Amino acid sequence: MALTLVTGGSGYFGNLLVEQLLLNGDGVRVFDLNDAADRVSQVEFIQGDIRDADAVRRAVQDVDVIYHNVAQVPLAKDRRLFWSVNCDGTENLLQAALDAGVRKTIHTSSSAVFGVPPRNPVDDSVLPNPREAYGRAKLESERICRRYVDRGLDVTIIRPRTILGHGRLGIFQILFEWIREGRNVPILGSGENIYQFVHAEDLADACLCASKRPGFAIYNIGAAKFGTMRESLDSLIWHAGTGSKIRSLPIGLATQLMRLTSVLGLSPLGPYHSLMYGRSLYFDLTRPKAELGWNPRYGNVEMLSQSYDWYLANREAVLATKGASHHRSALKEGILAIVKRIV
Repeated sequence: MALTLVTGGSGYFGNLLVEQLLLNGDGVRVFDLNDAADRVSQVEFIQGDIRDADAVRRAVQDVDVIYHNVAQVPLAKDRRLFWSVNCDGTENLLQAALDAGVRKTIHTSSSAVFGVPPRNPVDDSVLPNPREAYGRAKLESERICRRYVDRGLDVTIIRPRTILGHGRLGIFQILFEWIREGRNVPILGSGENIYQFVHAEDLADACLCASKRPGFAIYNIGAAKFGTMRESLDSLIWHAGTGSKIRSLPIGLATQLMRLTSVLGLSPLGPYHSLMYGRSLYFDLTRPKAELGWNPRYGNVEMLSQSYDWYLANREAVLATKGASHHRSALKEGILAIVKRIV
């Protein structure tokens, strides 16, 4: 039985990936700062920081495939952490993998490396051009991967669009709460920007398919069924049936306000969310479908509705956990209250 390592295996996507690997009959080891509360006994857990080279070397011993998901996400807003975790930590892992003779490493990157793309759909001819700290750090981590490929390590880079699925909250908790209360939902400009999500299960399938294909590659991963931001939110509002309506905000003024409040730490959004909420970004999936034999099952509308239903069913438990509070400081609540009054 092959042993797989999932870094960040206690996070939302990492934990789902662990479940998929177990269903496939793989042995699973998780490397993370904290263990998941409901971890099954079949999974080996090693506690450690990705920036600790010694701990990382212990984690990769006897491993066949690594799924690297540890990252500081846009909400952290700490540029030093973006660099030390996403870049230095990735180099620690790749060096350890090379030394240990790991067969395959799957590195989870981000669509943030493209910033605001010059055209859509984004295909292999569109060059990355990140516009904020998180995207720049993720692109640098990709460059580190390429350097280790040149040294003989087999790495595949996966760039997912915004991840959704049951249990996935983050900034979506704010959206879901507004809709649950029947409040109006703000949208930038007309909302005709085309926005693509990806379901966590489809992303996990892509990672598993990539682990079986030898050789360096980069795959852009997203849903096959998607549309404009207005269409996606309209469908969710119709599904919820709470009376919410979409209200347009002037894109220029709203974007400036979002950026300012993000910089000041008063907004629940990171700079990347402020940059992209009102803009189009969607991937051409031709090559990952052809080379990986991968086909996404979920579209934007299904993902949003499924995630909203999960939130309603689990809302009390979510609000009772500390993890639900990182968007809820008094200052951030004040900013959200202002937005509510505007829309």
